[in-house]
Amino acid sequence: MTRNPRSTRNHLSLACLAAFLLMLGGCAASGKRDPAYYHIEQGNLPPVDVRLNIPGLGPCTDNPDRTLRLNTSQPINVLTHGCFGSSGEFRGLAQVLAFQGQQTACFTYDDRDALDKSATALRNAVNRLAEQTRTPQIVVIGHSQGALIARRSLTDLPVVAPSRQPDLRLVTISGPFNGIASAETCGRKWLSWASIGLLPVSCYIVTGAKWMDITYSSDFIREPGTLIPEVASYLKIDTDERGTCRREQDGRCLESDDIFSLAEQHNPKVENDPRARRIEVGAGHVEIVGDKRIAPRKLITVLQQQGVLRPTASGRAAEFNQMLARVYRDDSLLQNAELP
Repeated sequence: MTRNPRSTRNHLSLACLAAFLLMLGGCAASGKRDPAYYHIEQGNLPPVDVRLNIPGLGPCTDNPDRTLRLNTSQPINVLTHGCFGSSGEFRGLAQVLAFQGQQTACFTYDDRDALDKSATALRNAVNRLAEQTRTPQIVVIGHSQGALIARRSLTDLPVVAPSRQPDLRLVTISGPFNGIASAETCGRKWLSWASIGLLPVSCYIVTGAKWMDITYSSDFIREPGTLIPEVASYLKIDTDERGTCRREQDGRCLESDDIFSLAEQHNPKVENDPRARRIEVGAGHVEIVGDKRIAPRKLITVLQQQGVLRPTASGRAAEFNQMLARVYRDDSLLQNAELP
C-alpha cells in the first residue's frame, strides 16, 4: 500500500509536536507556596538602609510582599529563574549568599512571554536598581531559560541608560544557548506548511510567545548579540547532565534530571566573547542549583572558585554545613553537620 506523501508529512509533524510537548517536562515545576519559606535568615548581610519597590524584582522567596530591603552601598546579586520557576526556587541559594554577607534580589517574569520582552524587563529593573542605590556592582545570574534572559538583558537592547552604571557581571547556568532540541519541530518552516499552519498555533499554545525564540533556527539563538561594554566578566557554567536523576524510588529513576545536552548549551557566538569563561560541571539540571531538599554543593564550589561567592571563613565550615542542613533539609547534611 502506497502512503500519501502529504499524509506522511502530517503524521511526522504530529509525532514531532508530541515530542515537543514532552519537552515541557524538563522545566522545574514550581512547588506550592509555603509560608515557612517566606523569609531568609539574616546571616551576615549588611544592615538595611533602603526599601525599594522595583517592577519585576523582589526578595528571593515566594512571599507576596515584594519589597526589597537592601544596603545601597554593597554589591547586589540578581537571580533569574527558569521556566515554571519562581523567586522561591532560589531561596536556598540566596540564603547561601546571605551567609557570606552577599545580598540578593530575584527577577520574576511570565515564562510564556517572548524572551526579548523578559530580557528588556530585566535590564530595566537592573537599571532602576543601579539608579536607586549606590551599589558598586550588580551580578546577574540566570539558570536554564533564565540564563538566556540574563545574557540577553546585558546586550545592546533599546532601553534608556541609567544615570549611573555600576560594574556589571554575568553568570549563566545550564542555558540552552544553541536552542532546545525538543523544540526543533517549531523551527522547521516546511512542517508549518505541512501542518496547514497548525504547528505554529500549537507551539504558541504550548509555550506562549517564546516559542519563536527557543528553536535552533530563531534569530534569538542565531544572533545572541554582544555583551555591553559595562559587563566586566561572564562566567558560563554548562552542565553535563547525562545519567542524572531528579527523583528516585527503590533504586529506580522516576524522573530524569537530564534536560539539556552539552550540544544544546554550546554556542560559539556566546562563548567567544573575550570576557567569557566556560566551565563544565557534571550535574543534573535541577541538581546544579538545588531545590528544597538538595543543596547545590557543586555550584557553591564553582562560584567560590570563580570569586562570585565569597569563601567560607576559616573555622566556620561546621556552621556553614548547619545552615545548609536547615535551609535544604538535606538528610545527608544533617548527619554530617554536627547539629546541636
